[in-house]
Amino acid sequence: MASYKNLFIDQGSDFNVTIDLDPIVGSLVLTNYLGVGQIRKTYNSITKTDFTITLDTINKKLVCNLDSTKTAALKQGRYLYDIEIHSPDSPSIITRVIEGQVEVTPRVTIVT
Repeated sequence: MASYKNLFIDQGSDFNVTIDLDPIVGSLVLTNYLGVGQIRKTYNSITKTDFTITLDTINKKLVCNLDSTKTAALKQGRYLYDIEIHSPDSPSIITRVIEGQVEVTPRVTIVT
């Protein structure tokens, strides 16, 4: 079962969060695994924002990033997100590691 964590993102700012996978995956060896994650307004939204994810397989940490261009495109408000890891197997074994809500806070300063 996935962990639950709410995220807070400042619109127009770079965002990153590190997730410790060790308590989630235990002794699982993460070599060649792929991390993927998205933000959506609702579960059924077609529009999405993809996290850039780096997976540190040795330390079992997952780093999720959104650059300032991506966060600027998000309107203020509440969203949903989840992050999965995909095994290198064929077919891939998919494990949702974390999920929750995202609160995007509006920006005031816009440099032109």
